[in-house]
Formats: sequence, C-alpha cells, structure tokens
Amino acid sequence: MRIAHIIILLVLGVGTYVMMSSVYTVSEVEQVIITQFGKPIGEPVTEAGLKVKMPFIQDVNAIDKRVLEWDGTPSDMPTKDKLYISVDLFARWRITDSLQYFLRLRDERSAQSRLDDILGSETRNAVAKHELIEIIRTTKDRVPLRDTLLTEAERDMGALVPIQKGRKQVEQEIYSAAAEKVRVFGIELLDIRFKRINYNESVRPKIYDRMVSERRQIAERFLSEGNGEAARIRGNRVRDLNKIQSEAYRQVEEIRGVADAKATEIYAKAYNQSPKAVEFYEFIRTMQAYKTIIAQNTTLVLSTDSDLFKFLKGMAPDGAKRN
Repeated sequence: MRIAHIIILLVLGVGTYVMMSSVYTVSEVEQVIITQFGKPIGEPVTEAGLKVKMPFIQDVNAIDKRVLEWDGTPSDMPTKDKLYISVDLFARWRITDSLQYFLRLRDERSAQSRLDDILGSETRNAVAKHELIEIIRTTKDRVPLRDTLLTEAERDMGALVPIQKGRKQVEQEIYSAAAEKVRVFGIELLDIRFKRINYNESVRPKIYDRMVSERRQIAERFLSEGNGEAARIRGNRVRDLNKIQSEAYRQVEEIRGVADAKATEIYAKAYNQSPKAVEFYEFIRTMQAYKTIIAQNTTLVLSTDSDLFKFLKGMAPDGAKRN
C-alpha cells in the first residue's frame, strides 16, 4: 500500500508539472511568440488570457507591445558652420511586427543598441547638413519681443538671423530617415525630439567671447548715441542761453534808449524856457565835458573858434584880471 501511494503521488506530481508546463498566460501589455527548439512556430499570440502549449519542447517569449522609450547618450557632432555641439535625443517606439522583431533582434536590449546606431547616425547626418541657428530655433516665424520705446534702428539690433527650416523640420528629417531603417526590424518609430543642445566644451569659450563682443558693440552704439544726444542738448542749451542773453541785452538797450530820450526831453523842456537857461545848459554840459576829457598833465590843442575853448578863454589864473 505504501508503494502504491508513493506511485500515485509521483504520477500526480508529474501530471501537475506537465500541466503547468503546458499552460501560460498572456497579459494585456504583451504579445507572445512560441518557439520550438529555438525556432518560432505559428502566429504571434496577441490576445490576453490563458493559453496552452506543448510542454518541455515549446518556450514562451514575451514581447512588450506598449510604447517604449529610447533615450540616447549626449554626443558631440559638428554643424554645417563648423561648430561642435553636444546633442541629446530621445524617441518613442513600439513593436508592430513581433515575429520580425524576434527573428532580427530577439530582445529589447538588442533593439535599444540598434536604435542607438541608427538614430545616432541619422542625427549626425542631419546636424552636419544644417547650421547651428537652424537646429536651435524652434520655428522660422518666431518674432522676438521688443521694447516699444525703442527706435526702429534700436529694434533692428535685436533682429533674429533668418532661417530656412527650423528645429522642428530638422527633427522631422531625422525621423523620416530613421523610421525607414527601423521598419525592417518590425519596429515603428513614433516620435523623436531634441532633449538638449549645448556647445562643446572646446568651443564654448569662443562662443562666449563672441557674445561678449556683440554685446559690447551694442553698448558702444548706445554710448555713442547717448554722447551725440548729450552734445545736441548742450548745443541747444548754449543756443537758448545766447538767445536769452541777446534778447535781454536788446530789451536793456531799448529801455536805456527810452530813458535817454525821456531825459533829453526833460532837459530840453527845462533849459529851453529862456535864453539864459540855454546858456546855462551849455555851460553845464561844457563843464561836464571838461571833467571827462581833461585830467592831470592833459594837453589840449584847440582852435580859438572852438566852442570848447570859448569858456577856457574867459578863465584867468587866481589873482589875475579877466579880459
């Protein structure tokens, strides 16, 4: 009886093992290829559920049918204008022909390696055919924001360099070229994008120096324009000051002229009242003239008929008689 029980247990164990080896499950996110002695047989199993296979001689190979990620390593490459840049890409892909994928690549590690080669090569080709500005700029219709207070000449200083394609079209070129090459592996390339673009360490100081030089040229232009505006303001100030001074001098002379005319009028009225007043006025004015033109050690040469000599002729030294 004991031997019979042992035999029954062995049969049940072997049967359970055989049954478990012949049953497998397929999840919603994967597809399965059955291989027999290493070779695929039948069509890929794409429907989820519990499936049956021949035990021991058939193996289950699960293949992911979700959207997968490819993240490349940054690599240095030259642009058309001979600038070395570090480009970092990422892409999304999925397996559309699982049988072809299994026959050519077997697993995801091999697929990632093959994508590294294909996408890296196509990226180098695309970058080498375009200048740096074409790879950096997103669209050719992008318009920079400018200060509304700037003049037209100042706004032109911030104008972007014109481009023909732009980064999106360069990405599309890489995608179109790479999608054809990966299709033979049963892979569909869904999308590819530049994740990061940076200057190579060897050319970064030169780029910074060029940027500093451009900024310095802009600063010098603003400085020269400021100096010109300052000179214009100073010139206007001197012109306005001279105008004010000349206008003030004119007004002063007009006032003086009016005052002199008024004084002359007053004198005329005062000294024209009688002949004696006229003679007195002539005497006063002559004395004032003497005081102005005669100083110490002054020598005068006058005619005896001169009006100025008329009063000197009647003068005599102290103690002498007058003629």
